[in-house]
Amino acid sequence: MAKIKVKQTGSPIRRTKDQRATLIGLGLNKMHRVSELEDTPEVRGMIRKVQHMVEVQG
Repeated sequence: MAKIKVKQTGSPIRRTKDQRATLIGLGLNKMHRVSELEDTPEVRGMIRKVQHMVEVQG
């Protein structure tokens, strides 16, 4: 299965609880942290939910 790297670029301060939980589910909870994940529809949906706070690196 293909892998994608996701980097957190936005702060979870003043965000909703579900967006914070989504970042934690992606393995991100601090600025500029990078997480390598399987490229699945579930992960893509989580990325889409917090797309304003993350950057996909490939």
